Amino acid sequence: MAIDEELFKECLRRWTSGVTIVTSRSGDEIHGMTVSAFSSVSADPPLVLVCANRKSKTHAMIAESGIFNVHVLAEGQRELSNRFASTKLEGSRFDTVNYQMGRLGAPVIHGVLAVLECKLVSMHEEGSHTIYIGHVEHAETSDAAPLVYYQGAYRELSLS
Repeated sequence: MAIDEELFKECLRRWTSGVTIVTSRSGDEIHGMTVSAFSSVSADPPLVLVCANRKSKTHAMIAESGIFNVHVLAEGQRELSNRFASTKLEGSRFDTVNYQMGRLGAPVIHGVLAVLECKLVSMHEEGSHTIYIGHVEHAETSDAAPLVYYQGAYRELSLS
C-alpha cells in the first residue's frame, strides 16, 4: 500500500536541491520549464536524467526532437525559475530571456551556473511523468553560487 500523498510531498519538501530549467526545440518552436527532478546517472558515459510531466509542452518537444538542455540556476535567478514554472507565461517564457541556440539546437540560457546539452538516449514512462535520460554532448560552467530550494522556498547557500 502506498503512503498518503500529503506525507509523500512533506517528505520530499525536506530534500534540498538545486533548481533547473530544461529547454528543447522542435522545428522552429522552442520551449522550457522549471524542473525539480534532475540527477546525474553516470559519469562514464556522461548521462543525466530529467522527469517531465507528460502534459507539458516541453515533454512533447523532447520526445519529438531527441534533444534537451539542462540549466542549473545561479543565485539571483529566482525570477527566471518562477517564469519558467508559470503556466500563465507558457507561451512567452523566452520573451525577455537572453539565450542562444546551443550546439545541438536547443536554447541555452545565458548567465546560468551550468548547462548540459544532451541527446536523448532513452525514456521511461512512470506515473504522470516520463523519465528522459540524456547523453551529455557539451557542458559549460560558471563560478556563481547556486540557487537552492528547500521547504517550498528558495534559499542561499553559504560558500565559505
